[in-house]
Amino acid sequence: MANAFTFLKKILIRKKQSLPPQTDKEEAAQKPENDDTPVLSERLALIKKRLGESNDVVIREFNTSRDRVKLALLFIDGLVDKKLINDNIIQPILSGTIAHDYAEKITADNAFELIKKHVATASELSQVSNLTQAIKMVLSGDTALFIDGEQRILIFGTRMWEKRSVDEPVTEAAVRGPREGFTETMRINTSLLRRRIKNENLRIETMKAGRRTATDINLVYINDIVNMDTLAEVRRRIAAIDTDAILESGYIEEYIEDVPFSIFPQIEHTERVDKAAAAILEGRILVMTDNTPFMLIIPTSFFQFLQASEDFYERPFVATFLQLLRLFALNIALILPASYVAVINFHQEMLPTSLLLNIAAAREGIPFPALAEALLMESTFEVLREAGVRLPKTVGQAVSIVGGLVIGDAAIRAGLVSPGMVIVVAATAISTFAIPAFNASISLRILRFPLIILGAVMGLYGVIFGLIIILIHLAGLQSFGVPYLTPLVHGTADDMVKTLIRPPWWLYTFRPRLLNLQQQRRQAMNIWAPTTPFEERELAHEQTSEQDAGEG
Repeated sequence: MANAFTFLKKILIRKKQSLPPQTDKEEAAQKPENDDTPVLSERLALIKKRLGESNDVVIREFNTSRDRVKLALLFIDGLVDKKLINDNIIQPILSGTIAHDYAEKITADNAFELIKKHVATASELSQVSNLTQAIKMVLSGDTALFIDGEQRILIFGTRMWEKRSVDEPVTEAAVRGPREGFTETMRINTSLLRRRIKNENLRIETMKAGRRTATDINLVYINDIVNMDTLAEVRRRIAAIDTDAILESGYIEEYIEDVPFSIFPQIEHTERVDKAAAAILEGRILVMTDNTPFMLIIPTSFFQFLQASEDFYERPFVATFLQLLRLFALNIALILPASYVAVINFHQEMLPTSLLLNIAAAREGIPFPALAEALLMESTFEVLREAGVRLPKTVGQAVSIVGGLVIGDAAIRAGLVSPGMVIVVAATAISTFAIPAFNASISLRILRFPLIILGAVMGLYGVIFGLIIILIHLAGLQSFGVPYLTPLVHGTADDMVKTLIRPPWWLYTFRPRLLNLQQQRRQAMNIWAPTTPFEERELAHEQTSEQDAGEG
């Protein structure tokens, strides 16, 4: 099935490549205007032509003392710190060193170097060579200084806009752990990571995507740990994105995932800073997108969606119990309604006689078959859940809970559904809430419906057949070269045990093997911890590498 999805993706790529080329008019419309003129008046005319008459585009023209050189500032109102522009750019030129010491010496030929040397009081200062580059930086919140007769343009870092404060993540609440979550501002997010990973090998690599939005994208990784082949593949896929707009990390996720037609998410996203930092330290790559608090973690596996941040803050026994509880809840959320329908229709002999009689008595007078009853109740609960999400926070939870109770009780009293079906659907919904990742839980919610139909048509054989199809699909998925069911597929016993249970931290000697990292060792070997076969092989490999390096 995964191969079929990959084949469909290749067909779409070939179809995109076979599209007719752009006409000369379309290409001309996308080409920038000539911006190589150093004449200030002509440059300002080009700016007004390209940016239009927008009232937030500010052009401030002024001269140096004694009107020797004409200057102009360009910035976007609302994206800059006006006080910084006035105090660090305009005032030093009009009444500072330039005005006092160089009033008679400044000319169009030396103005650029004098201003760059004596007005560089802003913390960020750079230069570009043409108007196109300058406009791109101005649209990002910088300020451009144009000098009449000078081709080069000075760019001052003056970015400042309204931003949300660092708050607790809404979608990934935890009982224990940090309360800081990412915001929509890229620089705040990078600083939150720097506070946690004070390492010189931490790299923050900048890319852009979106022809019209020019959205900033940062790849965050540790240079001496990350798999360089995976990093190169992430770079290649993001660079291949050719679209008008990237407004959220979900856009990037759909463009770069391996199998776009799979119902399962192949890239994990998070808004927790501690979770992102842990993924980076494990050797994974974090894709940060401007204007969104949700960051992508690459590569990922299915079992990562069952882990919560607090699993690594609580004691091992508590964390292991919670992980196994979530695994049990996953099975309940996926197969309980389908199994109930299958048993009611085909396998009544599996139930105790007293329970079977109670179910038969409760279903007496129900006008719908078990299949219609299950689909009706599941659809109703999904609608209630969606309504609870979309309503204001103060009333959303009350509507979803009270609505479920009222509708369930009314449906039973009206004789539309049986009490057993309401219990099954309610238990399924509660089990779905136990899965930490929303995108993984909604995949299971969707898969429940075909499994219910298979259970109604073929009984438990149909449910098992559906589960086999799902497992075959999962076994064929990959996330940037890493099997999706890692470590159950191509994994070691050591990694498998650490996935199902949470050992003490002093047993986490090595990072996951299938990531093929540059440095597998995470910490020094603990003398009280037993050495696993995988650790013995890694130690032997390290000793051999050290001997070869010594001989070399």
